Amino acid sequence: MTKIKRRTFVGLAAATTTALSMPSIAFGALPRVVVIGGGAGGATAAKYIAKDSKGAIDVTLVEASKRYYTCFFSNLYLGDFRAYGSIGHNYYGLAVNHGVNMVHEWALSVNNAAKKVNLGSGESISYDKLVISPGIDLKFESVNGYSAEAQSKMPHAWKSGTQVQLLKNQVKGMKKGGTFVMVPPPNPYRCPPGPYERVSMIAHQFKKSNPTAKIVVLDPKNKFSKQGLFMEGWQKHYPGMIEWISAETHGGIKKINAATMEFETDLDTFKADAASVVPAQRAGRIAMNAGVNKGDWCPIVPASMQAQADENIYVLGDASVAKSMPKSGFSANSQAKVAANHIRGSLTGSKVFTPRFANTCWSLVATNDGIKVGANYKATDEKIDKTSGFISKTGEDSNLRKATYEESIGWYSGCLLYTSDAADEEDSVDLGGRRI
Repeated sequence: MTKIKRRTFVGLAAATTTALSMPSIAFGALPRVVVIGGGAGGATAAKYIAKDSKGAIDVTLVEASKRYYTCFFSNLYLGDFRAYGSIGHNYYGLAVNHGVNMVHEWALSVNNAAKKVNLGSGESISYDKLVISPGIDLKFESVNGYSAEAQSKMPHAWKSGTQVQLLKNQVKGMKKGGTFVMVPPPNPYRCPPGPYERVSMIAHQFKKSNPTAKIVVLDPKNKFSKQGLFMEGWQKHYPGMIEWISAETHGGIKKINAATMEFETDLDTFKADAASVVPAQRAGRIAMNAGVNKGDWCPIVPASMQAQADENIYVLGDASVAKSMPKSGFSANSQAKVAANHIRGSLTGSKVFTPRFANTCWSLVATNDGIKVGANYKATDEKIDKTSGFISKTGEDSNLRKATYEESIGWYSGCLLYTSDAADEEDSVDLGGRRI
């Protein structure tokens, strides 16, 4: 593949099949790293491998979308705290400032023996090390009656993209005094506090424009992340609006009728005017195709994020089995830096530092009422293990809650600097055959 320098951007179409498939280290060329997935894990790994190797490693990022919309912070869009465009990010900074080869194609499969990634175009890319950060796929069948077709009536909005816009339109268009039903997913899933922040942001919308509306949460679990903090916030800001019903109480969702918007449980049948259903999840399909999964998720070597099934493949973020670490954008970002350091060391002989991991999950309950939970972690032989943790407390001062919210905004702005350092998609520049 033609290498993209700092001021040159060449798309996949400009590369020959020979260049795509030629081995690298054996012929004295630069070692090659291919990263699949341009989210918080994959794009961070691509950045740090390219940036810190100072041109000693050829880095290619394979991402079908030219614009990445974060699932994290999409709830703030639902609550009118962010514009939709503010959660979208391009790859200009990676290509232009860090010299990462951007390939906007679908990665279909991995040939582990030949060390090649097969693309939707029919081409393939050779690698010496492969990073897979594919996020999640949804198990629609895990909720009886839910399906890919039903998601248009009951959006999950649990992957980046336009589903969150659809959900917001349905929330804002709901009849006065109507009922919104939220079905969170079972463990494990992406962003443990996310469904309950979503409930908070929808309640925030209703408080402004539909104050007699009700929200019913039919949870498949009997407890959830930051439960005491959320319930305190719901009572303070939205008294009488939100009813959370545990699995033990409702007995399980027996069936959803998407046509009639009805949710049948042992307790009762709930009729919704608008709804969000988030089903169970698994690692993104490309991880399954690469054969690095064990069941729904991908076990990793704790100190490096290498797949236990293949030492030349690293699995980051939601798709990985990171034990104590939750599936979150912060976790993916942290894991990417550990993997990048290990990859640079294995390919160039640079120093590999003792891995340290961190995570913080922020949630917004109401205006300037931010709460958080987080921890620091270390790698042991068996797992990524928690070494210390923290969580917001009930009854905290309003100034502290505001500072917590502002802290989350600062992290979001900093963690995604790899994407939109200059041009935006709407006025992006053509740097040689493929617009960024």
